[in-house]
Amino acid sequence: MVVIRLARSGAKKRPFYNIVAADSRDRRDGRFIERVGFYNPMASESEQGLAVDMERLNYWKDNGAQLLQTVQRLVKTAAKAA
Repeated sequence: MVVIRLARSGAKKRPFYNIVAADSRDRRDGRFIERVGFYNPMASESEQGLAVDMERLNYWKDNGAQLLQTVQRLVKTAAKAA
């Protein structure tokens, strides 16, 4: 099954998350199919903290991908901002 989830990257104590479409059996930070956005919880005022490619996200949802709860919350936030 394909899931849309966060893959952590970034330095220690400076998290950065990629929003990715991945096979549910793969590791959290491992192989993924496609990157559909990013989330930077440590972003400053001048930096972009959240970006989601809604077209690709909707493509994956239409093809049966499941969004994790955190990603659902972030997508809702991104939709309000747009």
